[in-house]
Amino acid sequence: MFENKNILITGGTGSLGKVLLRRLLSGEFGMAKRIIVFSRDEAKQHAIRMEYMHKQEATDEVIYRKINETLEFRIGDVRDYHSVCDALQGIDIVFNAAALKQVPTCEYHPYQAVMTNIGGPENIVRAIQENHLPVETVVGISTDKACKPVNVMGMTKAIQERVFIQANMRCPKTRFICVRYGNVLASRGSVIPLFHDQIRNNGPITITTPKMTRFLLSLDQAVDTVFAGVNFAERGETYIPRVPSALVIDIAKALIGDRPIKTKLIGVRPGEKLHEILVSEEECHRTIERGEYYAIQPILPEVRSSITTAPALTKEFSSADNVMEYDAVVSLLKKHRLMVEDVALLDHELLR
Repeated sequence: MFENKNILITGGTGSLGKVLLRRLLSGEFGMAKRIIVFSRDEAKQHAIRMEYMHKQEATDEVIYRKINETLEFRIGDVRDYHSVCDALQGIDIVFNAAALKQVPTCEYHPYQAVMTNIGGPENIVRAIQENHLPVETVVGISTDKACKPVNVMGMTKAIQERVFIQANMRCPKTRFICVRYGNVLASRGSVIPLFHDQIRNNGPITITTPKMTRFLLSLDQAVDTVFAGVNFAERGETYIPRVPSALVIDIAKALIGDRPIKTKLIGVRPGEKLHEILVSEEECHRTIERGEYYAIQPILPEVRSSITTAPALTKEFSSADNVMEYDAVVSLLKKHRLMVEDVALLDHELLR
């Protein structure tokens, strides 16, 4: 589905952007003609550029040359309409991963979140509409926090979803879709890297509340969801992965293992949810199953497909439901090499 396509990744230097880039460059769904990493972080762009340059000796020369010809880095900001217009020239597929993602940061700087998480998507839509750009697909990367939002980050992401859904009416030749998922294992700023640091410093591990739960999926599973959306989503749909959940305190205990490290309850942070919800009760009646995913039909009847299927859910899809047992949490963390000793070994291998 990406063969000979021109692809733009906004926020391409973030955790998801880097894995998305790696998967695109692998050619597993066809080799793209051009991939633009668009972000305002010069240092991270340089680090990624060096990473791929250093792979030259260990990589087949033909494959490396193809990657070198395909990959392009561009400094810009989704807040800036003119840089967005420039980046979108000749693009077929857009992945909008640019966002302010940290809940406390958005609470203390709400308008900054508005400008990035709402203004950025609006700039993408406006650029396509006003310049009559032949973009095929735009994918909005969303979050569980957009569902029944109680914090600024979630509120702005919820509006991003609606901006992209309605954009199907403004730009009828472009398909706008969204993907929404919960906690990504070991992504920057998430709980697992925090626990790793606290364990390395001999604790204590800080727990908000013993009842808190989170969905758990890997960055590769998040990218799988994005790719499934590109491949199968109808205009205006939001794709949701069907993934397990766990108690955060069980994640902490699994990482601690038999180390003499204590846990400390610190209470819920500003804007933080007790449980993640990926599909609300209001969305249940327009949510259908599609393979390993749920697809939420668009709220606007003008955008919604005429194909009707029986709803897949009778209640909200929450991380409080079907919580994994402790042993299953340990197995999942080991599977993804996220135990403290695994991460230390990986760090050592990278430094050699």
